[in-house]
Amino acid sequence: MNFGSSALSRPLKRRSFIASMMAAGTLAMTGCSSSETRVTLRFNQSKPEVVPYFRDLLAQFNASQKTVNATHEVTAGLSAAFARNDPPDLGCLNYNFEMARFQERGALSDLSDLPQQKMNAPFIKQLLDLYPDYPGRTSVLPYSMMGAAVLYNKDIFEKHDLAIPTRYSELLELCGELEDLGITPIYSTFKDAWTVSQGLADYTLGGAIDINQHFAELREIGSDFTPGSAASFSKAFAEPLLTMQELAKFSNPDAANRGYGDGNLAFANGQAAMYLQGPWALPEIAKTNPDANIGTFPLPMTEDPDDLKIRVNLDLALWIPEQSDHQAEARELLAFLCQPEIQDAYNESALGFGVRSDSPPTKDPRLKQMQPYIDAGRLYQGVSTAIPRTIPFENYMQGLVAGGSVEQTLATLDADWARLAQRS
Repeated sequence: MNFGSSALSRPLKRRSFIASMMAAGTLAMTGCSSSETRVTLRFNQSKPEVVPYFRDLLAQFNASQKTVNATHEVTAGLSAAFARNDPPDLGCLNYNFEMARFQERGALSDLSDLPQQKMNAPFIKQLLDLYPDYPGRTSVLPYSMMGAAVLYNKDIFEKHDLAIPTRYSELLELCGELEDLGITPIYSTFKDAWTVSQGLADYTLGGAIDINQHFAELREIGSDFTPGSAASFSKAFAEPLLTMQELAKFSNPDAANRGYGDGNLAFANGQAAMYLQGPWALPEIAKTNPDANIGTFPLPMTEDPDDLKIRVNLDLALWIPEQSDHQAEARELLAFLCQPEIQDAYNESALGFGVRSDSPPTKDPRLKQMQPYIDAGRLYQGVSTAIPRTIPFENYMQGLVAGGSVEQTLATLDADWARLAQRS
């Protein structure tokens, strides 16, 4: 399951319109000589929470014209598909290091001429620059962005007249005050390693250092990277991760035995003041407590409020393989999906933020406190999305919140990266 993705909170808009279009399409196809006149276009979208949503969109697309029949694939085994020279014609997947491997090798076609690409918001280039691209190409078109920050219980804060912290020292004072009140400051779910890496680790690292600059330096060093390099993880990550260990102590005592589902349930029931999860947790929380009064704020990691940023990830990005025999048709489907009324409706339903310059602001009251940071481009992508799965970063972070040695863990991470760089 892709936990870096949100669950749908509302049904697909204009479902009746889709149904009528499907009916019209069925009648139109009846008059065609045969279904074989249509080109079969393979579309891969495997984010489980939105598979039904995109199936409805594909049905709408298929009913709208007579030349293409888009089929929906949900396989996550893209490496094998590319190795067999049989990738889908159009992909719409989470954009992370695993996806970037294909674009770096030139496996994805150039989309730089598309008008949709030229409509990207200014901060998009910053996000794309985290990963290596094929020289001279724009290989992916961002579709949806998730914004993640500290979820906080507004009722607890208002009842005890607690202020949202904007400096790290204020955060520590807040946690201490909550403990004095007998309230768990942060509900943590360390049993599930991904919640540590995407939550506490990403927030502390991204709030303290320039993630893009660090990985740009790593790419510059390339295969010459060694654990003693100037851009080593030991040098860049040590202080933020020590801070992470300090904050982890303000968690619920049973955090090591609690998983993601436990956290959603506990936070919905008001058992903690803060919860370091993204918007994908909100629909789950609402199942238990639909009236939960939740807000968001960026985790402060310095003493300068101007350093406040939120964690984001390109939750979905569109791409067309070079190996596709139907690139023109894939572009037709891409253009259909990128119509503002369709793209914006998806983001509203999926609790995402828009990636176009003219994208509307979020309407969800639980996310509105993040919108000013989005508008100002004060954001960063999580470190966890920039490290390949062959390096068990999640487990390393899980070990640290359990009291592991930061020095030893980062030495291991440096050695892992050196081996990876030499193979590349």
